[in-house]
Amino acid sequence: METVDRVIIAANSFYTKLRNDPNARFRSWEHCYKCFHDARNNPSVDYDYMSLQLAFYLASWGMYRGSSFLLQKDYKIHTPVIEELLKSKYNCLFGLECRKLNNKETQDKLMDLESFLKVYYNKLRKNEKTAEIKTELSSTLITKILMGSLGCVPAYDRYFINGVKELNVTTGNYNMQSLLKLVQFYEENNEKLENTRENLKVYDLPYPQMKLLDMAFWEIGFEKDKRNHKYRS
Repeated sequence: METVDRVIIAANSFYTKLRNDPNARFRSWEHCYKCFHDARNNPSVDYDYMSLQLAFYLASWGMYRGSSFLLQKDYKIHTPVIEELLKSKYNCLFGLECRKLNNKETQDKLMDLESFLKVYYNKLRKNEKTAEIKTELSSTLITKILMGSLGCVPAYDRYFINGVKELNVTTGNYNMQSLLKLVQFYEENNEKLENTRENLKVYDLPYPQMKLLDMAFWEIGFEKDKRNHKYRS
């Protein structure tokens, strides 16, 4: 079976399970993404509500576990992030088509936003910890925020990374090189993937291309983990 066919099967499997459960936890991405879409066209944004949406999405996607510095804060800490994410200069990143990531200006906008997120959350993390922090801020947090608010990059968590490694599509390290390999994969298989994406909807919006890749490789990594009897619910 071709790699792209495995990706399509995995994406459809993930999406079908989502549609079969109206209250599935992974639907929190749909709610969050829709809210950010609507807020970009709203002159009177409710930042408190948006912060709550982002916080719950991150919690349901595992970012408020016991060891997380976020667990020690309320949802309002995300307000400065909401304000930054909704700036018009990042409009080009919302629902980003893969091919547009080849554009240097788009890459620069993404890196600028990543830098803001890293500085902001790293400061929060360091203020919360009493001992010196020697590790880098998790790219999982950054990419989950970008996926939930803009749908412009996959969430580089354990299952997604296992999935891309399983099919040897890109590296497991989040960086521009890794993203551009995903872009290349999508463009090489554009017709098949776009035919699949036509049936993926979040409210009245199409799933972004990066979301299709995100859930497909997550599903592949998740199923691999189940086969290895490592997954615990």
